[in-house]
Amino acid sequence: MKSISIGGAKLTVEELIAVARKGAKVRLSEEAIAAIDRSRQVVEKCVEEKRVVYGLTTGFGKFSDVTISDQDTLLLQENLIMSHACGVGEPLPDEVVRAMMLLRINALAIGYSGIRVSTVQTLVEMLNKDVIPVIPSKGSLGASGDLVPLAHMSLVLLGMGEAKYRGELMSGEQAMKLAGITPVKLTSKEGLALINGTPAMCAVGALALADAEMLMKSADVIAAMSMEAECGIADAMDERLHRVRRQPGQMAVAENMRRLFEGSRYISRQGELRVQDAYSFRCIPQIHGASRDAIAYVRNIIDNELNAVTDNPLIFSDTEEALSGGNFHGQYLAISLDVLGIALAELANVSERRIERLVNPALSGLPAFLIKNGGLNSGMMIAQYTAASLVSENKVLAHPASADSIPSSANQEDHVSMGMTAARKAREILNNVTEVLAIEAMCAAQAVEFQGQEGLSPAGKAVYRLIRRHVPPLERDRILYVDMQKCAELLRSGAILQAAESVVGPLQ
Repeated sequence: MKSISIGGAKLTVEELIAVARKGAKVRLSEEAIAAIDRSRQVVEKCVEEKRVVYGLTTGFGKFSDVTISDQDTLLLQENLIMSHACGVGEPLPDEVVRAMMLLRINALAIGYSGIRVSTVQTLVEMLNKDVIPVIPSKGSLGASGDLVPLAHMSLVLLGMGEAKYRGELMSGEQAMKLAGITPVKLTSKEGLALINGTPAMCAVGALALADAEMLMKSADVIAAMSMEAECGIADAMDERLHRVRRQPGQMAVAENMRRLFEGSRYISRQGELRVQDAYSFRCIPQIHGASRDAIAYVRNIIDNELNAVTDNPLIFSDTEEALSGGNFHGQYLAISLDVLGIALAELANVSERRIERLVNPALSGLPAFLIKNGGLNSGMMIAQYTAASLVSENKVLAHPASADSIPSSANQEDHVSMGMTAARKAREILNNVTEVLAIEAMCAAQAVEFQGQEGLSPAGKAVYRLIRRHVPPLERDRILYVDMQKCAELLRSGAILQAAESVVGPLQ
């Protein structure tokens, strides 16, 4: 995708990825421009008629009962941005900021926010010209939405704060000047329209979701190779078993496993070598499947939120009303992103157990820690330690942020979602899971060295050969973190999944 037309509430995760990671340009559709303009006309009428409307003619939060004079309306909006820019912590990655900007543009373009077209077009211009605000990662309560990160985004729109321009860090004022963009002077309602809403948590969540969807399929691929290396029992994947459980994710994973095993000379049948496999092999469909269905739930929430109007108050141009509500509240995203973190953590939990079975000679029947001349060589011993460490860390990170709340704004905002915390945790869990699965892929490929690749399924061979193009067999101890990094990059890039799908076709 070279450009994305914004308008009509049709934004997809795939389009968000194109803008956030691949630099696709953005433009407002004629439909969006007309919708924005209609809502703006209502705002101007409210101001002209001196209606008491939250955020237009009143203060914010606890100050909602303070009426603001006409001459102070413009100062009110600028003060809002400056006072709310209170973030701390490491800056959000550029891809997250780009996704945030896109989501704010999209929400404003639906036409319920009362902002001027020119202000939205300036935000579009910043995105297209690679002016990326520096946004601290911490400080959002997730209600009234992502006030703090969005305020940092909006500072640069006003020619303040800090930004990157073409990758170079500088002041927001300098970045806008070098890009040839005129900073905005905000007017009534615009500051609130810019910083009320859920774009920060949704941006982090949508990017994590896209990676999670690829990772859950890759987990099936890696688990299949581990099962081949261990001569796992195919009967546990029989379609009849999974059909009577009636869980769609479980049935999909079992089908993936059957396709990935096809043609394998290593996969055994019930009673040939043993009667049953351990749960980490036998229950792959039940475990991976539960995570898959949880991720599908998250996809539904994210798809809706991408095109949601989440600021406040909302302007309904057909009746010329400004309605104050709570669409900025991030509870939907908070709960779903907690679910995403838990679902991903389970993929790592079971992966680490498969790693342990591969490296433990009492369980695998293979040389200890998958290395010749053990004792002199430690082989994959400490790689399993790292996996165990990451899995243990995930157990802490998977504690739900959405179960917490803390009052703010003198108890006016007395329940908050902690959605941004849930999003950041899910992203960190995702990174840990990727590393654990990379270690399993490395160990499974090493286990194949003792079985021989000739008996692998065609899909298994394709994945094994891909890994071997980047990571040679372990004949004696060497620095392993480099191999682990290479396997992790094969996962992040989608190469492992693509290698398997090049043989068996698209997996479910």
